Amino acid sequence: MDNIYLLMVVALAILAIADLIVGVSNDAVNFLNSAIGSKAVSFRTIMIVASIGIAAGAVFSSGLMEVARKGIFNPGEFYFDEIMIIFMAVMITDILLLDFFNTLGMPTSTTVSIVFNLLGAAVSIALIKIGADQGLAFSDLGNYINTKTATKIISGILLSVVIAFSVGAIVQFITRLLLSYNFEKKAKWVGALFGGIALTALLYFIFMKGIKGTNYAKAIVDVVYNGGPEGLLDWANTYFGNTYENVKELAKAQKNLFKIDGDAGTIKMTLRGFLETYVFQIVAAGFVLWSVLSYILINFFKVNIYKLIIIVGTFGLALAFSGNDLVNFIGVPIAGWQSYEAWVASGVPAAEFSMDVLAKKVDTPTILLFGSGIIMVLTLWFSKKARYVADTEINLSREGEAKERFKPNFLSRGVVRGTVLISQGLGAITPKPAMEFIEKRFTKPVIDLPKNKTYEMPAFDMVRAAVNLMVAGVLISIATSMGLPLSTTYVTFMVAMGTSLADRAWGTESAVYRVAGVLNVIGGWFFTAISAFVAAATVAFLINLGGPIMVAVLLLIAVLLLARNTINYRKRVKAEKAEDSLKNSESSSVQGVIEESADNIKSFVNRGNKIYTSTIESLVKYDLIALKKSKKGIAKLDEEVEELRDNIFYFIKNLDESSVGASNFYINILGYLQDMSQSLEYITKASHKHVNNNHKKLRFNQIKDLKEIEEQLNELFGQIKKAFSDRDFDHIDTIINEKQELFNKVNQKIDKQVARTRTEENSPKNTTLYFGLLLETKDLITATMNLLETYREHKQ
Repeated sequence: MDNIYLLMVVALAILAIADLIVGVSNDAVNFLNSAIGSKAVSFRTIMIVASIGIAAGAVFSSGLMEVARKGIFNPGEFYFDEIMIIFMAVMITDILLLDFFNTLGMPTSTTVSIVFNLLGAAVSIALIKIGADQGLAFSDLGNYINTKTATKIISGILLSVVIAFSVGAIVQFITRLLLSYNFEKKAKWVGALFGGIALTALLYFIFMKGIKGTNYAKAIVDVVYNGGPEGLLDWANTYFGNTYENVKELAKAQKNLFKIDGDAGTIKMTLRGFLETYVFQIVAAGFVLWSVLSYILINFFKVNIYKLIIIVGTFGLALAFSGNDLVNFIGVPIAGWQSYEAWVASGVPAAEFSMDVLAKKVDTPTILLFGSGIIMVLTLWFSKKARYVADTEINLSREGEAKERFKPNFLSRGVVRGTVLISQGLGAITPKPAMEFIEKRFTKPVIDLPKNKTYEMPAFDMVRAAVNLMVAGVLISIATSMGLPLSTTYVTFMVAMGTSLADRAWGTESAVYRVAGVLNVIGGWFFTAISAFVAAATVAFLINLGGPIMVAVLLLIAVLLLARNTINYRKRVKAEKAEDSLKNSESSSVQGVIEESADNIKSFVNRGNKIYTSTIESLVKYDLIALKKSKKGIAKLDEEVEELRDNIFYFIKNLDESSVGASNFYINILGYLQDMSQSLEYITKASHKHVNNNHKKLRFNQIKDLKEIEEQLNELFGQIKKAFSDRDFDHIDTIINEKQELFNKVNQKIDKQVARTRTEENSPKNTTLYFGLLLETKDLITATMNLLETYREHKQ
């Protein structure tokens, strides 16, 4: 039986590796987005800098593992067997939850996930203990849960959301007022001052995060006072604004900052204490030093100071992520391993061995931290999901138009309307000269790029990227010095959203989509907390109920779910690559537009043919699942056509003066593609609705007639696809000449159904569906032929 705990420790180690992989895939968004979005440096350079930051942060994170041992629950109230159940439940749930969000491409907080997993599992086991002991009541739950620390962590995380968004917006607004969008043309001293501010903030942040939790933080750097106990109390009053009853009280309150010998009356300051006590002096000196160095780099070495800031900031946030969030991935497994070692050494039965040992501070072996850092770096380089998650935040903060992932909702519309009204109100009371000054500073320069380079523009400029990194670093530094917990994901994401709003990246064309995206992400964060708590509590209950067998079953389920998610994700990516996606026309000539349109027509006809054929066959077989798939297929195709129509403005802007006539051709082509899409949409939705409502199956004669139409339409679409694929446009005339024959065939089927309805048909639903399918098929043929005729006219 004792071997089961050894196996659980091994399982925790394997789960730790898996959690590192899924965790980095989710949290890479924290430190990559500003550098990637601004395209300040090459992607390879970004990855190298981030990798160094992750490796350094991992080695420096030893002292942060306490949250997994005693931050959420009181370990002394649990026995070894109960603690192992809690840890197993937490790790199984955490991996599945993070992988779920990675698959969706939504950034979530690994800190919130681990905190609520621990809370849920601990509450579950505590309630089981209370229920089994008649001498205990529900009110005793507070004895098991570290409510003070847990409340502090949760409130700190939630508060950081509001603060990060507000500070990010304010700082970006002020920065843009000072620098405008022509920041590279400003005087060298302006860039030097900005560099001094940013580099001072980032390096202080890096130093604070780097030494926190390590033995270096305890290094003695200064003898502050050496004048006896009375002088010690005077010193305490000077620095802290109050007096303590005795020296021991002060030592206990500030043990991380000072080493105090009460008998000798000596106070010795640690490195961390020095950094946190002399903040103003350090920052002032750093500002002067880095401003001078920035000026030298700009003036004599022609260094782009904004690129340097982004590189340093990326390193700092990568270090902070690794140092701060590594506990989320390996803290629980390491606590489980240390618990197992203590239990084995004790010789006490598992159900009787109290886990007071977890309440003591235990340093994590450096080799484990180094190994974790290696896994995180490898994941960063090879995880495609990490880049998929990163795309979500970049697109939400992108300057101008982008492919919007999120649909607007009533809440996002309400927020946008309210913001517009507030903006109008502020504009009305702001003096006209001030408004003109602000408008001038926020006017974006017109950038003349080659026509075919339109879509290679960065998502935002280097000023916004630098502010994102600087503000996130400062906020994390302040929280660190004050001992406040926070989520690096929440801070970096909300800062990016705040700077986007202040920088007017969310215009009237995109605001409702971007706000909807932000609300979706924030909603996902609350979902993370609730689902983590409930899932971990449930898993802990099941393990307590089923014992070792249940552990094995749950691990198997976790492996299968992870494997399924990975396979499905790869299939989806592969399908998207293989699929004939419709592409925006980027050509600036008539001939180029005709060629690109030919590719879109071929792709649309190919996919539309598959959807039509699949719908008719699925309707005949009464296959609801296949019909649902067809509905999704036409919805995606319709969305792509809509994107092409949304891009008409940019298409027309991109045309040469001599090729403006191509716009009429392109607009007509898109109109006919939309007509075809709408007909296919009706056919799939009507068929799905009929089967979903369990109406009668189609009669044999109806099926036979539909199959005939489907085969002829299949042949027609096949000819069109071949003609456009081979660029054999002479064949278009032959296809158009067959139009009347196909129309006659459909009309014959309609007449036959009219006759059947008057004599033998007894199902009104079947009749409605059948007529609807035939009429929409006629509309589909009409739109197709109109498209071909338009193409033929412009080819002549």
